[in-house]
Amino acid sequence: MIMKIVADFHIHSKYSRAVSRDMNLETLDIWAKKKGIQVMGTGDFTHPQWFSEIKTKLEPAELGLFRLKSELDSPTRFMLTVEISSIYSKNGKTRRVHNLIFSPSIETAEKINTTLSLIGNIKSDGRPILGLDSKKLLQIVLGIDPRCVFIPAHAWTPWFSVFGSMSGFDSLEECFEDLSGNIFAIETGLSSDPAMNWRLSMLDKISLISNSDSHSPQKIGREANVFDCELSYDGLIDAIKSRDPKKFLFTVEFFPEEGKYHYDGHRLCNVSMSPQETKSNKGICPKCRKPMTIGVMNRVDKLADRKVGEGKEGRIPFLSLIPLNEIIADIFGMGVSSLKVRKEYEQLVEAVGNEFKVLMDADYGELKKNTSEKIASGIISVRAGRVELIPGYDGEYGKIKVLKNEKEKATSLQSRLF
Repeated sequence: MIMKIVADFHIHSKYSRAVSRDMNLETLDIWAKKKGIQVMGTGDFTHPQWFSEIKTKLEPAELGLFRLKSELDSPTRFMLTVEISSIYSKNGKTRRVHNLIFSPSIETAEKINTTLSLIGNIKSDGRPILGLDSKKLLQIVLGIDPRCVFIPAHAWTPWFSVFGSMSGFDSLEECFEDLSGNIFAIETGLSSDPAMNWRLSMLDKISLISNSDSHSPQKIGREANVFDCELSYDGLIDAIKSRDPKKFLFTVEFFPEEGKYHYDGHRLCNVSMSPQETKSNKGICPKCRKPMTIGVMNRVDKLADRKVGEGKEGRIPFLSLIPLNEIIADIFGMGVSSLKVRKEYEQLVEAVGNEFKVLMDADYGELKKNTSEKIASGIISVRAGRVELIPGYDGEYGKIKVLKNEKEKATSLQSRLF
């Protein structure tokens, strides 16, 4: 497999809530090289302090992309991106929708910031909360610069997304009305994958992108997009918009069961349910007798007009992977932050080139030469989808086990639901 341009457009800076202090441009550059990512979203460009750092520390590279002034030889490029949280009332219901905005230039980002600062407080958080209808936000952004890109973020997350079970809509048209034609892509999010989205014919002409939504440098690239196109803002956007499989090669995905909202449930009650079980319980938690948080799998089932496995013809393919440090931690039976896991990760990445090369390209022989037989086998198992998963629910990440030997592989349940 030949690696082309790997891009992760959606991250957050140190100025967002619950984000690592290490989420700065210099550290992102280091980790992008370690991961094998060529294009990083800046995230948070509406935050005044972060935007000041962007303008001070970055300089123009290819058209619409930027690089660190202090690392001119670095292959890492940055694109101006931000996530906006819109909380508003529409059709008698409170809506909470997160949307991504890509800007082609500093000047355009500056105009967006100036306009949004008159509407709400953009200083309090890297991902600002505005009482602004998503349609109106789209109208403002395109009015400033039609080359901007507007993408519903983690489109299925229950509480904060365009299709979310708790506060979203049943279609893009319901949310964006006559401007819905300007939405040519959605972000699938960690708890869904493209195959789940293919079940909805209303998304047939919509590109599906995947990003990490990372709050720490180590987690960038846990989902990503892989392109073979011109390295520029317009080149990348055209590849997404066109859905040309020669330009937009594939997306890298979490196993969706590992996401925090795949199943239904109540975290405080330790209750997790499949959509069928939820239906049997009429959506009520059997412990506290309150309504459960309805997860992504259930929500997809509700809006889908196709069966599982249908709708994949002509679509951009995807590859489900587990981050390398999680694979190593599982093999060692240790936490991802343990010193032994970190040391093994660093030496393997350095020996092979970067994390994506380890996870996707290196054959068993090369892996075995640079790490233990168990870790090499684990990486190959993940690549082939041989994993065991306990789905996440109600904000709780799913649990994942790498199947390391033939006995495990032979006796494992078919836990991949899609």
